[in-house]
Amino acid sequence: MLRKPAVAGRFYPADKKTLQSDIVRYLGAVQADLSARGVIVPHAGYMYSGHVAGAVYARLRIPARVIVLCPNHTGLGASLSVMSSGSWEIPLGRVPIDTALAKSLARHCHLLTEDASAHQSEHSLEVQLPFLFHLRSDFQFVPIAVGTSGYAALESLGRGIEAAIQELSDEVLVIASSDMNHYESDEATRVKDQKAIDRILALEPKGLYDTVKSESISMCGYGPAIAMMHGVQPLTSRKAELIKYATSGDVSGNRREVVGYAGIVVH
Repeated sequence: MLRKPAVAGRFYPADKKTLQSDIVRYLGAVQADLSARGVIVPHAGYMYSGHVAGAVYARLRIPARVIVLCPNHTGLGASLSVMSSGSWEIPLGRVPIDTALAKSLARHCHLLTEDASAHQSEHSLEVQLPFLFHLRSDFQFVPIAVGTSGYAALESLGRGIEAAIQELSDEVLVIASSDMNHYESDEATRVKDQKAIDRILALEPKGLYDTVKSESISMCGYGPAIAMMHGVQPLTSRKAELIKYATSGDVSGNRREVVGYAGIVVH
């Protein structure tokens, strides 16, 4: 199956040359000095969050295999929806799905369901692919849309990711696509986001879950972030680093209602 672009021309440029130019600008000086196991990157329109995503991607050495976890904004499809074959098209080219990795994930997490409908109109995963493709055009990936809010299911997905990576004995980058708090004042958003960021930097997935719930933080991708942390922690030195934080108000100038964006790397 070929998954065609759903948000090209809206969240990022549909024109190839314009998109390449924008990505180069958002990346800045590419350092590629980190072999990260997991990252959290935002997924708003590039004009708002591209500079935060670019700051993260500019630091990464992109491996040949990537898992991208995204929230399910549309509500379509299964609660944990994976695509295990085919490719995704973006203005820069086509990105193949890593079938071997997808099948391994399905063996180790029985909650995963083969379901393309969750991905057809979802923007939060698609916007990551141009950055990855620009930096390494020969990568393969597994798309997973996370539509569940149950902690046990998120932990199970993370354990499945851990087991699949260990089974393949290959380097895999796990990307959690997430924006932070939504549509409150800049001041309130920064306070709430810092509470969530603190739990991520401490690599406390249950702490993030409890904080998001108790503090009413509208972080849309907390599920992907929790699964990512569970998936990579046993394979890492247990260190997380905040690369960049911003809000939409930094671009728009509107501080009354903003969305927060955090770029975090797990080593």
